Amino acid sequence: MDQLLRVQNFTVSTDGFGAGDGQSMERPFGSAEPSELMAWAFGTASFHYRSEGSGSRGLDDHLMRLYSHNIGAEIMGRNKFGPQRGPWQDEEWKGWWGEEPPFHTPVFVLTHHPRPSFALADTTFHFVSDEPAEVLSAAKTAAQGQDVRLGGGATSIRQFLDADLVDTLHVTVCPIELGSGSRLWHAPAELDDRFHREEVPSPSGVVHHLLWRR
Repeated sequence: MDQLLRVQNFTVSTDGFGAGDGQSMERPFGSAEPSELMAWAFGTASFHYRSEGSGSRGLDDHLMRLYSHNIGAEIMGRNKFGPQRGPWQDEEWKGWWGEEPPFHTPVFVLTHHPRPSFALADTTFHFVSDEPAEVLSAAKTAAQGQDVRLGGGATSIRQFLDADLVDTLHVTVCPIELGSGSRLWHAPAELDDRFHREEVPSPSGVVHHLLWRR
């Protein structure tokens, strides 16, 4: 079976932004409030898997469980990794996630500025400046037959969409507006020429968009 490049559980506002302006160490999503943008995910049993019996079941939880299913590597943009811009000023800081990142796979971070790879627990971060197709090839090799997750942010997803490398997308639209920031799309129908798309409303108030190649 072919390895897929998958966007999984990526959340945007109704006006298509995956994060707001003004990202900082204290505000990974910039002007967007994670408690609003990601409320659908934070409330699921899968997010609270360490606390037995807590969190919701149903559609949102089912999609959350698919986040890591058959994933062997991740590609992410530099601004998902952290808020630093330009040459790396602080290589001691190693991402938002502490000593045990949630990825459990090799992670390829897109950047124009070299930085040595490093490992935390069972996650190894590699910093790469190649073209999308080359990065994907390296990620597929590292994934050892499993799929590769394209983790975001929106700018990085657009890069791989523009290079026609994305196979499937699960994008959740949250009923808030951000007005500006990092934009995935103006409307999901922009991708209808290349992808089949189904919209699945959730009782939590979000709408899940499931897309796969035509």
